[in-house]
Amino acid sequence: MIGKQGRVTGRIGPGLVGEVMVPIRGGVEAFYAHPTVPDEEISVGSIVVVVEYFPPRTVYVARALV
Repeated sequence: MIGKQGRVTGRIGPGLVGEVMVPIRGGVEAFYAHPTVPDEEISVGSIVVVVEYFPPRTVYVARALV
């Protein structure tokens, strides 16, 4: 999971649990997402990179450099 890119489908920000869709296991799955930088907000449609993964469905993400 770490290092995979995904797309934000639910806004990520301080005090919010966002959602990202990540391609994995031959499909695309939804994960609860938190920002790695505590005060960062990431809007819907942004591309992110998974920095930490906590099974079964939680990831910490950072903006991807595209």
